[in-house]
Amino acid sequence: MTPRATYLCYFSLHEPLVQTQVLPYLRAIVAGGVAVTLLTFEPAAADTDAVEKKAASLRADGIQWHRRRYHKRPSLPATLLDIGVGALFVRRQVRADAVDVVHARSHVPAAMAVLGMGRGPARPRFLFDVRGFMPEEYVDAGVWPANGALFRAMKAVEARVLRRADGLVVLTDRARAILTLAAPSVPIEVIPCCVDLATFPTPTPAAKAAAKQRLGVGGRRVLVYVGSTTGFYLFDEMVQFAVAAKGTDPSTFFLVLTQRDVDRVAEQIAAGGLARGDFAVKSVAPQEIAEHVVAADMALSFIPETYSKQASSPTKIAEYLACGVPVVATAGVGDIDSQITDQGIGVLIRSLSPEGYAEALTAVGSIVAAPDVAEKCRDAALRLFDLATVGAPRYVALYDELLRANRPALA
Repeated sequence: MTPRATYLCYFSLHEPLVQTQVLPYLRAIVAGGVAVTLLTFEPAAADTDAVEKKAASLRADGIQWHRRRYHKRPSLPATLLDIGVGALFVRRQVRADAVDVVHARSHVPAAMAVLGMGRGPARPRFLFDVRGFMPEEYVDAGVWPANGALFRAMKAVEARVLRRADGLVVLTDRARAILTLAAPSVPIEVIPCCVDLATFPTPTPAAKAAAKQRLGVGGRRVLVYVGSTTGFYLFDEMVQFAVAAKGTDPSTFFLVLTQRDVDRVAEQIAAGGLARGDFAVKSVAPQEIAEHVVAADMALSFIPETYSKQASSPTKIAEYLACGVPVVATAGVGDIDSQITDQGIGVLIRSLSPEGYAEALTAVGSIVAAPDVAEKCRDAALRLFDLATVGAPRYVALYDELLRANRPALA
């Protein structure tokens, strides 16, 4: 009989993150012989025809998609309500479909899983896809007070989830080392945020020149940033770096690809000191990112060094390297330090200051000038972040292990 998995995701199906970091893995799991049911949480407004079309497309991929209403406010009661709704969904799935694996993406879905799948000897295997250190992220972001009631409550939930888990997925080796202490008997697999390299153009000098011409920046040095400009991302500091780069090379052009607030971001860059002709801010679909990034000479990722960020694997790093672009990043985030410096495909900024920017620009300048830099970046992406050869096989192997193993004693 075909094994069955229920995948719980506390995002909308239409989020770019779900399109790039959930669906490709689910398709690989289906190809590995597992029938997958996906639960997402959607905003109230939805185009019925579009929903049905997407559901049909996912069924064609072997994924049965279910959706529930996402409740946003008031924050804590709304989340508790959604946890209850998700737990009820899991319970019904387990009873009706003989689910073999319940796969929860992050902490809130993990709470749904633990509450819904039961404790009997026939319960499904439980895979906790940790993704990041959620309680610590909320503290590091200033949303929750350190050691406050919400933090302690979520850590208690996390401890219970870890006790019940039959397998864990984390994004970084640093996160695995930390969680090994908290859950020493649970198998832990490191699966970083990957990209499908087959969808990225081969980064040749001709491709880069053509992309620059297409974007109207031919002959200029291009810096690129992809992603959010708020939250943990140090966007003002990236603007300052671009200004410093402009000081060393007047041809410098700063390209920002973000999903929202394009006008506000443009105003922020102009206020930071770049002239309107020296930058562009665009909102592009995920499948269009590569054709823009390939025009860049260097790419930026500035994130503060915090406890929670040890568990982070920014997708943008994989995208940059897949496009053959070396990286300038802040230190201390996930495994980035060793990933880019050991391979000679990027530099770390040790100080967010004019002196730190100048030092990083000098170092990355020599990397950019190397004739084989694009090839080295692409090779690193293939070894570290390729969906087809790294991410998908690790998920499939982990599912195989869970489905083969005997059920554990109840926690």
